[in-house]
Amino acid sequence: MDHPRPQPIAVLGAGPAGMASALGLLKAGHDVVIYERYPHARPAGNILNLWPPPIKALQEMGVDTDDLGAPCHTTFRNAKGRVRADVQIPQAVVERYGGGFIGMLRPDLNSRMLEAIPEGVLQTDRHVTGIDDHGDGVALTFADGAVVETPVLIGADGIDSMVRRHLWGDTPKRPHNLHIIGGYTFDTSVAAEPNEVVLTHNRTVQGTYTSIRSRGRDGYQWWVLEAWPDDRRAPDDLLAHAAELAAGFPGPLSALVAATPRENLQRWPIRDLKPLKHWSKGRITLAGDAAHATSPYAAYGAGMSICDGYFIGQALAGVDLADTGAVVQALVDYETPRIPHTTEQVQTAYVLGKVFHHAPAPLRPVRDFVLDHTPLLQRQVGERNPRDIMAQLDEMGAGIVATR
Repeated sequence: MDHPRPQPIAVLGAGPAGMASALGLLKAGHDVVIYERYPHARPAGNILNLWPPPIKALQEMGVDTDDLGAPCHTTFRNAKGRVRADVQIPQAVVERYGGGFIGMLRPDLNSRMLEAIPEGVLQTDRHVTGIDDHGDGVALTFADGAVVETPVLIGADGIDSMVRRHLWGDTPKRPHNLHIIGGYTFDTSVAAEPNEVVLTHNRTVQGTYTSIRSRGRDGYQWWVLEAWPDDRRAPDDLLAHAAELAAGFPGPLSALVAATPRENLQRWPIRDLKPLKHWSKGRITLAGDAAHATSPYAAYGAGMSICDGYFIGQALAGVDLADTGAVVQALVDYETPRIPHTTEQVQTAYVLGKVFHHAPAPLRPVRDFVLDHTPLLQRQVGERNPRDIMAQLDEMGAGIVATR
């Protein structure tokens, strides 16, 4: 006798984590629906960089990554241009995934992922107000009163996740008392180093620029990051404030800021969530910022979210969704390696923000002397990042269904 096909797995949220989760599960052979509360699946921000693991995940999930961004090499420098750390990604990895660090725009990633989502999978204007895991399934109640059953719920609904709150209670956001102003320009007359990510620090501010590619055009993105009380009002003129901060750095940063149209500008305060010890409970789990919101100092927020979707697909490949024990175990298998990895990224980013922007004034010269004259940053960033990237690529294996 034919068994009825199970209801689709439900994913809440259509950001990178939600779309990656849906694509990973589709690759694994499951039916999926994404419920997005807003009228459109919109990118949360403008500028973005991705390391090779999320590029691998996107490729495996059927996303077109050809010419998605600019391949870049990364260095950390002091305010005089001295290199403190050089991130050397193996050349074979650079060639395979289009760069060691890929500079792009978030709307382009959003568009590429949406193009890979089959028609009918994404449902917008669907606001979930209630969740009930009743053992053999999860009932979702919507704002219009509709109730939908799903065998698995993936909470990819961002830093303010209602799914996280349902599972684990309220988790206050952790303010870093930092903010970023960032933007992008396609004015390539500015004499900036092409295909480079240049992260520069003076005593109190980070100033960064990197190449980007967007819809066949070359350009640059940039950002300035400084200590800024979380409850303080934003500067009245973001461009003027960014220009003032950029003036303290050598090279093209000031010119890139000056060449940036105001509509290409954005500011965001930095906040994260303290890491959880568990993401999953019963037939429900978390992905992306709902699980591990992190500071941009990790340069891995969107990348980790995309990789979550890949590993969700791997964990649930071949699993009978009617078997509660198998589903519960699969979600544990998904979170077990991801939690240590993402927790380390979140905490490292938090610490780096404190080291570079909240050190007491008398200690800043000592900090900078150590960073300039010892291999500390090279070991912690220049050597550790490539090791982590290679370990992540190895852990991903040959594909979503290859492990089952």
